[in-house]
Amino acid sequence: MHSTHPAPFTMGPALLFCPADRPERYGKAAGRSDAVILDLEDAVAPADKQRARGAILAQLAGGGEAPELDPSRTIVRVNPVGTAEFEKDLHSLAHTPYRTVMLAKAENAAQLKALEGYRVIALCETAAGIVNAASIAAEPNVVALMWGAEDLLASLGGLSSRNDDGGYRAVALHSRSAVLLAAKAAGKEAIDAVYVNIPDLDGLAEESRDAVASGFGAKACIHPSQVAAVREAYAPAREAVEEATELLEAARAAGSGVFQFKGKMIDGPILKHAESVLRRAR
Repeated sequence: MHSTHPAPFTMGPALLFCPADRPERYGKAAGRSDAVILDLEDAVAPADKQRARGAILAQLAGGGEAPELDPSRTIVRVNPVGTAEFEKDLHSLAHTPYRTVMLAKAENAAQLKALEGYRVIALCETAAGIVNAASIAAEPNVVALMWGAEDLLASLGGLSSRNDDGGYRAVALHSRSAVLLAAKAAGKEAIDAVYVNIPDLDGLAEESRDAVASGFGAKACIHPSQVAAVREAYAPAREAVEEATELLEAARAAGSGVFQFKGKMIDGPILKHAESVLRRAR
């Protein structure tokens, strides 16, 4: 648990938020997604946070309303570092098998020290978090970065993250790119923000396809109805899978260095792309 370099983040592609004070939904959320995010932060009213922590602990004792969740497919979103709620979250987490946490409103690398021993998804959703994304991503216990549009715009004193046509404003697009670049430069995964317009599945599908094409490894969802669109965007076409399999077999046969495949010169980046296609297919 205390290794300096935790294993790569491979949950996804569809991560589904579930309010931690709704234990009757835990099992359903886990069953309908690739990983569930038990949310102790924004989804839970201040007066209910203690009950939410209790709900996570109760289902572990076997007396809860939901079966124990698989720790390899469970993330717990904790409150921001420096708040009394964060300290309580940490105290509760110590009594659970869950070791992947999402840190809400991550703002600087020093905050990650408070989560030593955990695999952390740093949620960059304030001006400071976006500006410091590279140093946050470089922390050894950080396995992924995610960005959040709505909290970010609120932290800027703005009104909304999107234009009237539904597309992101320039500052949101810049922040999305900054988090993706910071994560990948540090060899970590990047997770795309939630799509808040739940009925607009076409808009979600389009944004998910863009997330895949841009390099995001996963996308967060706020409703079970969004999962299928995200999974579909991430699932490569059968032809792409066959091509990637053939290419990697040819690479193994060639040994090392640059080689020819179907008349094209093949090098490292093309092989990396083929590996990512097979990962998504799995």
